[in-house]
Amino acid sequence: MSETLRTTTGLAASDADLLDRTSLAVREAGAVLRGRFGQVVHHRTREELMHALAANDDAALAVLRPRLTALRPNAGWVEDELDGGALPPGEWWVVDPAEGNVNHLHALPDWAVTATLVRENRPVLTVVHLPLTGETYTALAGAGAWLDGKPLRVSRTAELGLGIVATSQARPDEDAEVVRRIGSSITAMLFDALVVRTAVPATLHLANVAAGRIDAFWQFAGARADLLPGALLVTEAGGRVSDAEGRPWTPRSESFLAGAPGVHAEAVATLSR
Repeated sequence: MSETLRTTTGLAASDADLLDRTSLAVREAGAVLRGRFGQVVHHRTREELMHALAANDDAALAVLRPRLTALRPNAGWVEDELDGGALPPGEWWVVDPAEGNVNHLHALPDWAVTATLVRENRPVLTVVHLPLTGETYTALAGAGAWLDGKPLRVSRTAELGLGIVATSQARPDEDAEVVRRIGSSITAMLFDALVVRTAVPATLHLANVAAGRIDAFWQFAGARADLLPGALLVTEAGGRVSDAEGRPWTPRSESFLAGAPGVHAEAVATLSR
């Protein structure tokens, strides 16, 4: 596990209870979004799309913000789930109220609600809840990662050529060079991996890496809310997290790679070509 993801003071006794309470809040927000799911939400303009996305976010945040604020009154709150980079000192809630929001609007099942507590730029705990399946992924720094209370473990795949890998799509209005780099990386992985999956959202791919269903996930650029939950899940499930060149990953990094130990080095080599 990267030193950038380890806590320096060990596991605080209150963090386990805080994780349980965070899970309750996230599941309650998920129930709200599940009630809004089912029909394709049509939009003719980008303005209409943004309005529909915001309506989902606001519905979930109406549950999440007061409950999480009550749990940690002095923690900051990241307002934009698309933000990247390092956070100021202290504790912060990094929340994506509707991760995969576009999928939700199109009546596709791949979406979730996430909440991660970050302490001095290190994720302390995270909850990723999939309302349609009822699954809840959780992780606590230094203690482990779980799916509905059962321990998670990354895959034992030892060759990239036998592995399933995944990546996500660039953010809207992403820099053109980043988009080209994503395309080149997909091409490289198509040569070296068994199967390449490309879809949003990133967090669900990372949950699958932690559960041993997918062997590696990579992304260029990316937002904190996309990567922090999965980074903690994967590291606590025994996986490796770095940037695409194998260096320690931080929220400042321009790339991200998470994978099972047996394929991580090969994935770095493929992405570095």
